[in-house]
Amino acid sequence: MRNPLSKTIQEIKPSGIRKFFDIVSEMPHAISLGVGEPDFDTPWHIREEGIYSLEKGKTFYTSNSGLMELREEIQKWYARKYDVHYDAKKEILLTVGGSEGIDVALRAMLDPGDEVIVPQPCYVSYVPCVELAGGVPVTIDLKNENEFRLTLDELKAAITEKTKILVLPYPGNPTGAIMTREDLIPIAEICKERDIYVISDEIYSELTYTDEGHCSIASLPGMKERTIVINGFSKAYAMTGWRLGYAMAPQVIAEQMTKIHQFAIMCAPTTSQYAAIAALREGDKDVERMRESYDQRRHFLLRTFEEMGLPCFEPRGAFYVFPCIKEFGISSDDFATQLLKTKELAVVPGTAFGDCGEGFLRISYAYSIDELREAMERFGEFIRELREKKA
Repeated sequence: MRNPLSKTIQEIKPSGIRKFFDIVSEMPHAISLGVGEPDFDTPWHIREEGIYSLEKGKTFYTSNSGLMELREEIQKWYARKYDVHYDAKKEILLTVGGSEGIDVALRAMLDPGDEVIVPQPCYVSYVPCVELAGGVPVTIDLKNENEFRLTLDELKAAITEKTKILVLPYPGNPTGAIMTREDLIPIAEICKERDIYVISDEIYSELTYTDEGHCSIASLPGMKERTIVINGFSKAYAMTGWRLGYAMAPQVIAEQMTKIHQFAIMCAPTTSQYAAIAALREGDKDVERMRESYDQRRHFLLRTFEEMGLPCFEPRGAFYVFPCIKEFGISSDDFATQLLKTKELAVVPGTAFGDCGEGFLRISYAYSIDELREAMERFGEFIRELREKKA
């Protein structure tokens, strides 16, 4: 029989995260610090709005772009929070999670052979989505000594005549790295100079632990017209299962993204859209409460690693730490596998997020402080045993 499968899809490797989840699912006493999912329930007033919409029979398709009422709330929220101004009618699209926004943006913009710069380590979907859209991913290996920020020199070295898009994933998964306004200004200037578009994945924007808070590159002069902002409700509002994200883009791009979305999806979930209106209107205190809790957990892990003598730069965004384990002389995958088998503790090897993640682990602190304490006791025992073997 003829091979029914696309060569492109066969060459794409499965997510490196799933291997450990499959093993953990069969270990009843295991602790997993591998999931990038808030441990909070969706705030009640948001759930209540979703329930109310069901009770009122609001169960039909919305427009392809999503409820106008919600798009207007997104427009106002981004203007208030980040000084970014997109047109609710023409430049905002509701998507099935932020991941769909990334996918349709790339498919709307890329022709075969167009290059997309992807700084790594990064979220697992960027490179496969570029390849599925016919583009060519050009990865940049970010450096621990730069706190995994993208530098101007690194970007310049990666740009060619075929470069069309830069993926800017900050705050970052898996590193927790952020880019400040001062960091973004030179990046914006070279993008304008070389006519490069930016897909700015800001799904963790509200989980930024600095006084200045998040800065969107779309807010910088001359960048709104060349930036596609991706965001959503999963992380900030603990709404992962509601599967609702959004993309904001110049009209010429948004129209084509909506066309793809129209044929592939039709519209984002209606119930989720009504709930999201309540999130944006009344959810600031919920976000602040969850962010404060994550910040406490972040400091706990950083203190614990310091006491263990394990190097880890201070992440200032998202809910991940990215400690370095190079001292032990084993691969990240072997470290994570041995840790799971001997201590029943699951973390994710840094290589799941790109080859330059070798020597690091992603540890999520989207878990209760009690779970984190128990997990760190197991983790500490494991590294003590490794050090004793080396001694």
